[in-house]
Amino acid sequence: MGRGVEWAVHSCVNMAWTPPGEPVNSARLAEFYKLPAAYLNKQFQSLVRAGVLESVSGPHGGFLLARRPENITVLDIVLALEGQDPAFRCEAILGNVPEPVRQENFARTCLISQTMRQAELAWRQALARQSIAGIADSMERRFPADKVKVLDYLAAE
Repeated sequence: MGRGVEWAVHSCVNMAWTPPGEPVNSARLAEFYKLPAAYLNKQFQSLVRAGVLESVSGPHGGFLLARRPENITVLDIVLALEGQDPAFRCEAILGNVPEPVRQENFARTCLISQTMRQAELAWRQALARQSIAGIADSMERRFPADKVKVLDYLAAE
């Protein structure tokens, strides 16, 4: 998984803390985390295409959450940046062994393939249960100064 996922989740949490309708400048957010602004902006463009973020033009433009933070999951962000394809792709190599006993769909019957699909399903379900709002609330409770620090930094443009 690319590091852009981590950057995007943090950024979406920060956007959840901003007042509704107030766009966040991606370059300012990149500066806050010491990230390459062009790369972070590229991640944001992917999130716009996926309907996670909205882009706002103009001198006070930037990005904001396209939906309420409780309606954006970590899985939404991962899929927007990494794609919909499964992480494990069964090559059905059991069909390549000398004189295979049976002709079948090895991707479905192979125990290794089944194990990997089950693990990926559990992983996706866990990410789908985690909303940006839930993470933002947990971070605010555990590290209350972080929200203030982020909002102060973004406001000091």
